[in-house]
Amino acid sequence: MTTQTTKESPEAAAVPPPGAAPAKKVSQGHRRLLTRRDRLTLGLMAGLPTVLHIALVWVTALASVALAFTTWDGIGFDSIKWVGLENFKELFSNNPQFWPAVQHNVIWFVVLIVIPTPLGLFLAVQLDKRIRFSRVYQTAFFLPVVLSMAVIGFVWQLIYNPDTGLINSLIGANEPGKYIDWIGDPDLNLWAILVAASWRHTGYMMILYLAGLKGVDPSLREASALDGANEWQTFKNVIFPTLRPTNTVVLVVTVIEALRAFDLVFVFNKGAQGTELLSILVTNNIIGESSRIGYGSAIAVVLLLISLVVIIPYLVATFRKERRA
Repeated sequence: MTTQTTKESPEAAAVPPPGAAPAKKVSQGHRRLLTRRDRLTLGLMAGLPTVLHIALVWVTALASVALAFTTWDGIGFDSIKWVGLENFKELFSNNPQFWPAVQHNVIWFVVLIVIPTPLGLFLAVQLDKRIRFSRVYQTAFFLPVVLSMAVIGFVWQLIYNPDTGLINSLIGANEPGKYIDWIGDPDLNLWAILVAASWRHTGYMMILYLAGLKGVDPSLREASALDGANEWQTFKNVIFPTLRPTNTVVLVVTVIEALRAFDLVFVFNKGAQGTELLSILVTNNIIGESSRIGYGSAIAVVLLLISLVVIIPYLVATFRKERRA
């Protein structure tokens, strides 16, 4: 007995035999469409922040770049006059406050890198050991970051008060003839303000490094311990090299913090008597008595270019890393 196999085409196989019940179609589900109210709500939630961002950030930034090449007193658009590079020439050659402000911004950056950054790393390493009450310590150290810079300025003004301040009371400099004017003395006020800025910046660096330490593979620590390395050798040769991405973020954040420093100085003495900063010069020229909006915009453009020198390489490196991943 021989059997004969027949090969059926897919079309033939799909046709049901006579008398068979038709196959039920598999339900693919219904695509749920957004209602008109949903689309309106979504448009407002996404569109309104976008419009505000473009209007308050991009439009103002581009307007500042354009106004940097003009003179304008802020009264009527017909008073805007094109002057080319005259604002920049005057800024670099005839402004006695510009180069001291640049120097103070550089000092601000160096101090934030040298003092609060290593201190924040040290605190992060200690808290990463899961000591008792680590949550309490973490909250206490991070509390200054939550406070606004204006509030921090008011707090440190009380500490630096020549008569009733904490520092002068501790060192006995609150008596007549022994006063130390921490804010009014041009040789001391910048460093006094930097102490307050470092107090806040330490908590910021601690959180960044603590997040980086949480991402370190525990097997690296175990392998280092098996090799006989002590705690310092493990940190120096194993842990710290893995924090390279965090160190990059810390560097960029510190540069931005140093360039945008304004609130603390303005609360202390409005950027006078040896505490000049680029941001203070921008404010004094744009909303000050002179209302030299074009000249103040030129200073803002210089501040923007300095920021881009650091931000653009960071963004390029980040995008390259994402493409490789």
